[in-house]
Amino acid sequence: MSNVAIVTDSCASIPEQLLASLPIHWVPYYIHCGQDVLRDLVTVKGDNFYRWLATAETLPKTAAPGPGEYFTLYRRLVEQASAANIVSIHMTAKGSAAYQSAEVGAAMLREAHPNVTVAVIDTLNVAMCTGWMVIEAARDAQAGKSLTDIVHRVRQMIPITQMIQTADTLKYLYMGGRIGRATHLVGSLLSIKPLISLEDGVVVALGRARGRKKAYQMMVDLIERTVGYMGKIKIAYTHAAALGEVEKLRELVEQRLICVESLVAELSPALGVHSGPGTAGLCYYPVL
Repeated sequence: MSNVAIVTDSCASIPEQLLASLPIHWVPYYIHCGQDVLRDLVTVKGDNFYRWLATAETLPKTAAPGPGEYFTLYRRLVEQASAANIVSIHMTAKGSAAYQSAEVGAAMLREAHPNVTVAVIDTLNVAMCTGWMVIEAARDAQAGKSLTDIVHRVRQMIPITQMIQTADTLKYLYMGGRIGRATHLVGSLLSIKPLISLEDGVVVALGRARGRKKAYQMMVDLIERTVGYMGKIKIAYTHAAALGEVEKLRELVEQRLICVESLVAELSPALGVHSGPGTAGLCYYPVL
């Protein structure tokens, strides 16, 4: 076992079975619904939340964990779990304050424990793209890899890990101020499914398709263009209350690509606020 602890937050949307089996420590985001403050994946889970969100007239507000929450977790890992070093991995700083909060929390820890190194990493991505980096870092930590090796592995993954998703509407991204450079797709007709991704940490449009089936075929085309026919990838099928849709997507993907490892992950409610119920997509990276 390594003495490197791996930290992230709830927006990585890592499936529960992996959180339970790997040495991954996480902090929840917050969702403000009127006067109620919910803790992402702690006091609010996907099914009930997405049913409610589909009928909500006002979009809830989300908030990243504060510096004190990261500091408290870091300190506990050092003082109670004997961690000598910490790697803290977070979604794009261009869409969330989590990275900045973690940096401040790390600075607070250095004052209390100057011999401990905390490497805080902005993945420039979201959801299971960040999640894959956390998973691989945790596996490396479990295998006894050093802090330097783990950080190097994560940084190698940043430019090659990609998210592609589609939804019936982009109104949730638009209302939440996360639309980035895909504003022109907001007014798409219901039958037109926009494909979005992240580029340098900002939401971008990859195109649009008429209907979900063609959108899913476009996703596979885009992956194949990157890794080649029957190229090897690790992939997570991500959704917000749309399990049936990602199963359709999975069938198309696995006809044309070799999935060395595949997962199905529901987006955490704090992410689902911005993508909206019915979102389906994938997060993948090529492997040798």
